[in-house]
Amino acid sequence: MLRIGIDLGGTKIEVVALADDGQALLRRRIPTPQGEYMATLMAVAGLVETVENELGRRGSVGIAIPGAESPASGLIKNANSTCLIGKPLRRDLQAVLQRPVRLANDANCFALSEAVDGSGHDAEVIFGVILGTGVGGGIVVNRQVLSGANAISGEWGHNPLPLPGPDDLPLPPCYCGRQGCIETYLSGPALAVDHWVRTGQSLDAVAIAAHAASGDAACEASLQRYEARLGKALAGVINLLDPQVIVLGGGLSNLQRLYSNLPAACWPYVFSDTCLTRIVPPSHGDSSGVRGAAWLWD
Repeated sequence: MLRIGIDLGGTKIEVVALADDGQALLRRRIPTPQGEYMATLMAVAGLVETVENELGRRGSVGIAIPGAESPASGLIKNANSTCLIGKPLRRDLQAVLQRPVRLANDANCFALSEAVDGSGHDAEVIFGVILGTGVGGGIVVNRQVLSGANAISGEWGHNPLPLPGPDDLPLPPCYCGRQGCIETYLSGPALAVDHWVRTGQSLDAVAIAAHAASGDAACEASLQRYEARLGKALAGVINLLDPQVIVLGGGLSNLQRLYSNLPAACWPYVFSDTCLTRIVPPSHGDSSGVRGAAWLWD
């Protein structure tokens, strides 16, 4: 069976075609048409046509989207690609492609990819975390995406940060209209803002990590605050979901120190005499989202 996956991002659209064993047979990437819904539909259709023409086979189509499909209306919601909001994306794509199409949130697709043949392939329950420009998450149980009654399963980035201390106050405002959301502390931009507020240094997450590794005490302190917050936030996930594996994705997942430091940061807040949950990097890196879209037809 040829499985075609599409990662419909805000700046790029990526396609991959997977064989039954997960081998990538073909991969392409194009810029996303900005603010143009119909042009986006045509771009996706063009990528599918390109894949099928080059491989000489028709495939199933799964699509990772930066939002969710409302179970009530079938319209897209919570998308940072705003031209998709309120649109019947799946219905329209099915009409253009003349076949069934499966959609899932990009964080869910990331988690699914790592559950099928990635870092969590041996786990029953996986929580996939996105730590990037925003903060998201996806849940996979027995290689099946858990979408939820409201199609928001795993959206831990808009829960409040647990147990905010003096270093976490005042609660920062979030674009969702609330204050103190996990995303406002744990996204890449949030780490940069936290460091700037305390030091006056304008550094991104990569630079902060590099300076900390070179002995910069202020940068090290910023990363320790970040790890303490992430530990508390992930402990809440562990207490509720108790996954065997948490896979970190997004740009901040490249900070190797997280994998050695987070277990100790989580442990004080986990309601158990032990914490066996593994916190690991992704096997497929930036390719996990598009691969997970293809695996929606597993």
